[in-house]
Amino acid sequence: MKIFNLNEIKSALANVNLVEEIEKGFVAYSNGEVIVPAVGELHFDSPPGDVHIKYGYIKNDDVYVIKIASGFLKNTNLGLANGNGMMLVFDQQTGQPKAILNDESYLTDVRTAIAGAISAKFLAPSKVKNIGIVGTGVQARMQLEYLKDIIDCKSVLVWGRSDESLLKYKVDMSNTSFDITITKDIDVIINNCQLIVTCTPTETPLIKMVHPGTHITAMGSDTITKQEISSSVLLNADLVVADSCSQCEERGEIFKAIKEGFRMKDVIELGQIIEGKSNKRLNDDQITIADHTGVAVQDIQISKAVLKYLN
Repeated sequence: MKIFNLNEIKSALANVNLVEEIEKGFVAYSNGEVIVPAVGELHFDSPPGDVHIKYGYIKNDDVYVIKIASGFLKNTNLGLANGNGMMLVFDQQTGQPKAILNDESYLTDVRTAIAGAISAKFLAPSKVKNIGIVGTGVQARMQLEYLKDIIDCKSVLVWGRSDESLLKYKVDMSNTSFDITITKDIDVIINNCQLIVTCTPTETPLIKMVHPGTHITAMGSDTITKQEISSSVLLNADLVVADSCSQCEERGEIFKAIKEGFRMKDVIELGQIIEGKSNKRLNDDQITIADHTGVAVQDIQISKAVLKYLN
């Protein structure tokens, strides 16, 4: 068994078309070719934190993968990263361990950002004047990094709760090709952005209405308590897409909206849209929402892709 560190993993990523690999994973998942059990979770109160264990395999593949990812928001006070974790790769035929990808949760961040870019690729309106980013953390940065080759727009409006976090975001992103405007007024995002990416851990909805012609990619709500978008927005949307119908029925934005009368029968999986089995956005006036809770097939695909260049 080999153990690879973060620097080795980052070097390997440069050789991989991750969008293509993860798109293939979503298609396989929606076609019933992937075994993904329910998410394992640990929750902590003092200090607050959570650990997600996601695992699964693609039928007739070479490996299975177990991913452990944690988030402890008060780590910042200790000078530590909020997220950590690793991916464990095993031989599907024998169960023997093949590799530990000690990625410190970096691969989870990357595959999450790529999923957001894929949703924008298929669901964003054809003309995006402004990209809206809700949040100032790791995903608020990485979502933009992977959108730059997907969406032809460099004007970005970023919402955050504090002047300090917003100013740090603007400084950190100053060397990118994007023109960053910061705000603490969520209405600035709602009223001016045609593509909105929400990436916060809030349990109180931030987006309470949207205008026609808006696409929202919801990345932050991956538990039963988190919610970034008011259920009324989902109820009034023209198209709601899930990374996993079964998972979104039990956590995230769709889970919350079901309690308010939203119906799962109206939800389409992202893999179906990628493969062309279901319609994507039909026109630029539609309101579309992609609810991402994070699916183990993303971890499987990124692990396999990285290992190909590490071995």
